[in-house]
Amino acid sequence: MATQTESAASFMYPLKGFLLSYIMSESCYDEFFLNFNFLHVPCLKAVLSKVLGIGIILGSVLVKLPQILKVMKAHSAEGLSFNSVLLELLAISGTMAYSVANNFPFSAWGEALFLMLQTLTIGLLIQHYGGRTGRGVLFVFVYSVLMTVLLSPLTPPSVVVAMQAFNMPAVVISRLIQAATNFSNGHTGQLSAISVFLLFAGSLARIFTSLQETGDSLMALTYVTSSSCNGIIALQLLYYWNSSPQLKEEKKKKKKE
Repeated sequence: MATQTESAASFMYPLKGFLLSYIMSESCYDEFFLNFNFLHVPCLKAVLSKVLGIGIILGSVLVKLPQILKVMKAHSAEGLSFNSVLLELLAISGTMAYSVANNFPFSAWGEALFLMLQTLTIGLLIQHYGGRTGRGVLFVFVYSVLMTVLLSPLTPPSVVVAMQAFNMPAVVISRLIQAATNFSNGHTGQLSAISVFLLFAGSLARIFTSLQETGDSLMALTYVTSSSCNGIIALQLLYYWNSSPQLKEEKKKKKKE
């Protein structure tokens, strides 16, 4: 019996280190594994938030990759709005700076880092396939410099708070621009359905995790707004599912004939 207990303890030791570092507090560990109270609501909510946060971050590493690959495969960024990308970058940058300034845990905002890198890449591709490669390179350079300054102690806290407050209108305007572009074109162009639906799901989950891990109502409201706007784009994708630039051109040709 003693041997079995020692064996179980030796197995749980590395697992305990992992759980305490990334998933739960020591009090919650005690509730689950010492008291066997698996229905402890506060701990369940905290663990669910951590797991969702880590899942969102891991998913964000690849969330816009389908969009990037679709644009590169088509050698076209038709249907994508550069102005929408700029506003999205502004919103992401504000979230990153606000989170870093307030020392929020990485699990509460980490996906913003990966979304920023992928959105920046999409902006570069839009410029490149629009015949403005030099402007695209300059765009990446200027943004990188501005972001470095924003995350440094040189930026006053009031500026960071103002950027986070501006996130909501930035997100709304960004998505409305993309939605208007889709409506005007009559299709969603090179928008990736996988990326759009993953972003929608991630922003929904972030409402819960931001409230649970930061308790910041401004962060939570930003994700509520983001979810609503991402939902509009997702609905457009479903509505224009059988529409494409090629089909639209074929219809025009038939009308002319």
